[in-house]
Amino acid sequence: MLFSPLVDELVESLRCLPGVGQKTAQRMAFHLLEKGRSGGERLADALAGAMTGVRRCETCQNFSDTPTCGLCQDPERNTGLVCVVESPSDLLAIEQAGDYRGSYFVLMGHLSPIDGVGPADIGIDLLLKRVRQEGVSELILATNPTVEGEATAHYIADRLADPVGGRQVLITRLAHGIPVGGELGYVDGFTLTHAFRGRKPLAE
Repeated sequence: MLFSPLVDELVESLRCLPGVGQKTAQRMAFHLLEKGRSGGERLADALAGAMTGVRRCETCQNFSDTPTCGLCQDPERNTGLVCVVESPSDLLAIEQAGDYRGSYFVLMGHLSPIDGVGPADIGIDLLLKRVRQEGVSELILATNPTVEGEATAHYIADRLADPVGGRQVLITRLAHGIPVGGELGYVDGFTLTHAFRGRKPLAE
């Protein structure tokens, strides 16, 4: 044992973060102990507060410290338009783009039978209940363009295939394809396949 048990525990605790290995965790721990004790104390307080105070919004499942998050409480949001994403980071990316003014539903994951993740684990029943009860007119499936993301999108679409309360809900999927400024020679086959399937007439 090169260091005290407290230092070793700090290093091991930092390794729970994604992309943080042994060396990176050691550098973080040594920095906090050598030069950043005030920052470390603030970090500890913030972690303790977040771990006990952050919950899931009862409407959209996004992170919130109140029963209903700020986005769901915003009266200027179009509640008839719901965008389904896999994670809060996906929601943040859409918000930062600045063009979408509808509401959200955060799955906090995707369907993965191999990992034992089923519809109940990601709140699909809550989503379907919301669509039926709140008069949602369009559901945008913005799950990631991965095998699991596609399977999740198709599952949700299949569950809503029949009219809801005598009305048909429009189900749309985010377009996937070649990024603006990209060159075909550098685009992977999976992206090219989606681009061909999602092709549309050239606007005049």
